[in-house]
Amino acid sequence: MKIKQPLYINSNGILSRKDNTLLFINKEGKRKIPINAIEQINCLGKVSLKSGAISLLLKEKKIVNIFNKYGYYQGSLYPRTQLNSGKVVVQQALYYYDNKKRNQIAKEMVAGIKHNILTTLKYYQKKGKDLKQPIKKIEKLPIQGNNINQILSCEGRIWEEYYPSFNNITKKYKLEKRQFRPPPDEMNALISFGNSLLYTTTLSQIYHTYLHPSISYLHEPRERRYSLACDLADIFKPIIISRTIFKLVNNNMIKPNHFQRDIGVYLKEKGRNIFIKEYQKKLKTTVKHPNLNKKVSYEYLIRLEGYKLIKHILNDKQYESFKMWW
Repeated sequence: MKIKQPLYINSNGILSRKDNTLLFINKEGKRKIPINAIEQINCLGKVSLKSGAISLLLKEKKIVNIFNKYGYYQGSLYPRTQLNSGKVVVQQALYYYDNKKRNQIAKEMVAGIKHNILTTLKYYQKKGKDLKQPIKKIEKLPIQGNNINQILSCEGRIWEEYYPSFNNITKKYKLEKRQFRPPPDEMNALISFGNSLLYTTTLSQIYHTYLHPSISYLHEPRERRYSLACDLADIFKPIIISRTIFKLVNNNMIKPNHFQRDIGVYLKEKGRNIFIKEYQKKLKTTVKHPNLNKKVSYEYLIRLEGYKLIKHILNDKQYESFKMWW
């Protein structure tokens, strides 16, 4: 059975339908896209969706994610939920409204973020990077609080200490401060683009569970955002996005001419293609899972995070966030 892959459309064009096949039409011509070969579609260029294409995508339960030119996620064409469990959704909501239970999950998520950040920094320290001080500072940061704002503050301090360490891992594209909407420099542009890709990947993995993507624990649920995807994506940012960026920059795969500047900085089409190729390779990387006793991909680890949350809210097994063990 052929594994379905996400499709990334980087150029401007029109997505239409012919029988049971999608057609992408742009200045270069027509390209057939077999619906059964794709897992989801990510529109990074300006893509117009015809009603026939929308109808087919919804019928076949394919998510379409829309990005703006800065690489920011804008929204999704999200099919009707294919896996329904009223019990799971009710329990998910009850755990959100119970402050004690919500805080417990949120703290564990931050513990996973902290662990994976430290593991990433220690990995590069072994490669000769001067990271002793950021590691020491982050190790000392507590994860505490009696409400979600205090817990979010703890998470924020961890990221604040982490991002400046990028300048010790790579000497190109200096990061003065984490800024976005729009990114003011190249490194911020890379981080924002990568985070948006991971968000949509996480959303797709949640879609294959019984969880509702709008009910979250660390981030506040908001209109027009699937905040549970933010919760889970943050846990994996250090090992998927950070490491992808460091490889691209340190190996000189992303060059200055891959960026464009107007009111902000963003990747051009060629730069996006290079990033996406390495990102997909990272997602398909496999590790031996200690409990499942088999190899699983980084991408599937995200789905497993959703399964662990379900077990927790159904009182089957205490939730422990993903923490790198290798």
